[in-house]
Amino acid sequence: MVSKKVKWVAPVALASIVGLTACGGGSASDSEAAAETESGPIDFTLFGADTNTNWVNMQDEVGKVITEKTGVTLDAEFAIGGDTQKVSLMIASGEYPDLIMPKGDTSKLVDAGALVDLTDLIDQYAPNIKKLYSEDMNRLKYSKEDPSIYIIPTYTGVGQTSFDAGGGFELQLEVLKELGYPEIRTLEDYENAIKEYYAKNPTINGQPTIPMSLNADDWNIMIGVTNPAFMATGLPDNGEYYINPETYEAMLHYKRPEEKEYFRWLNKMNSEGLLDKETFTQKSDQYLAKISSGRVLGTINQEWGYSEAENALKGSSDATTQNRIFGHFPVTLSEEYKDHSFIDVGFPGGYGVGLTTNLNEAEQIRAIKFLDWLASDEGQVLVQWGVEGKHYNVENGKRVIPQEVQDRKTKDSAAFTKETGIGMYTTMSPHYGDGVKDTTDNYYTTNFPEQIQAAYTQPEKDALKEYGAKTWKDLFPQADELGTSDWGAAYNLPAPNDSSYSVAFQKSQDIVRKRIPEAILATPAQFDAVYDGMLKELEDPSILEMEKTFTQQIKDTVDLFNGK
Repeated sequence: MVSKKVKWVAPVALASIVGLTACGGGSASDSEAAAETESGPIDFTLFGADTNTNWVNMQDEVGKVITEKTGVTLDAEFAIGGDTQKVSLMIASGEYPDLIMPKGDTSKLVDAGALVDLTDLIDQYAPNIKKLYSEDMNRLKYSKEDPSIYIIPTYTGVGQTSFDAGGGFELQLEVLKELGYPEIRTLEDYENAIKEYYAKNPTINGQPTIPMSLNADDWNIMIGVTNPAFMATGLPDNGEYYINPETYEAMLHYKRPEEKEYFRWLNKMNSEGLLDKETFTQKSDQYLAKISSGRVLGTINQEWGYSEAENALKGSSDATTQNRIFGHFPVTLSEEYKDHSFIDVGFPGGYGVGLTTNLNEAEQIRAIKFLDWLASDEGQVLVQWGVEGKHYNVENGKRVIPQEVQDRKTKDSAAFTKETGIGMYTTMSPHYGDGVKDTTDNYYTTNFPEQIQAAYTQPEKDALKEYGAKTWKDLFPQADELGTSDWGAAYNLPAPNDSSYSVAFQKSQDIVRKRIPEAILATPAQFDAVYDGMLKELEDPSILEMEKTFTQQIKDTVDLFNGK
């Protein structure tokens, strides 16, 4: 591992050479510290709780420019698979990286005293971050009791407006085409389309057709199996909870009677041979291999969970194979429910990047200035668009992605990301979201209507035209139909810092991840007994207390967001 110490040049002399001055005034020692932190190569260690298979130690094109502009290189380690033990091991050893992206383990690090309060650092040394979060600073605070800022939220952009749907219930475009582009609105519509096509096409390319396959490997079970239960019954995403919008009371969403009916539908799909029999035994790579074979008619997932496999289909020279990618639909149990994917949650705060106590004071200043540069217009355009003249051009004042670059980005995204680094630094960068424009009247990100439509393959454009839509989002209920969330997105909140809460939450997860597959795979006659047995287990006193604890956190979060 490269030492993270600055390769020093005499600070005062260097300051005079490059015209550096201390931020915000101060003593001579402050000036020297400022000079030291603004100059010279430095290596920071970083740990990210998400897997990042595209990381090449900043040797991608964007990473090299970041280092050139800031002097910073990141010696990074990312979690492998669903590993959630790394942060706990750090706490046990007392050894931390310089920067950390802990996702749901923020509370553990706060309790261990491992994170730096960034409030004063941001105020003194980070004008771009201050500008970025100017209207949302209350949402950066850790809690009502502890208003420190330990994490700069980076997983969601400020001012985010989603212009496309990346989730919902997915159906192959070839299925839609052969059936004459039927309405896909309810579970019955979705099921009937799969059944009808499957009956006519029992094999695809000489292999058995798979009517519907889900990814239930480890944590993926939440995305592909359990989260769709609240999606299909009209709830926004609040993680494992249903939150009463009037009282803020939280309970595990599985307890809602309508969700039981969703899982009954999955049980029916399984009993009729329409659900992949390997759904609960296959690994993610097996699921992805099936997607890339083109023989999976339907799945329920987020696009980021299968896009790499789908790119193999997009890159085919065969027209029918290109048509075996998925469209997105807002499917619900019945028409009385609305998909809430696009509810307005405001800026949700939550997951992001923090600094640890492994850094001394001068290094903390250097690190916050590094993050502040990433939050600058120059930094944001670089991480989102890439290098001008190589990844985009400016034509008549507008940033434009050349078609050959867009084609690579669409059809070979993993290799493109590894080579260019475009989009890879956003989760460690404070940034604006989709739909926000800079001072040149250009969008900060490449996800805006015209660019999204330009990135669609021809089969997608053809299918959307048949549905009278320009993007998949057009098929979904829009934000103005869905109200707002007072607490943002609950899945983004740090878990309550309470060991009894953590134990009870894990107990609830163990129950759900065992019993939901059992209920789905049971005979229809056994379904009620299995599901009701699960509900009884979830009435455990410790789990009921867990729900009360989270209820209080939601109430406190609403107060915090409102400055109370």
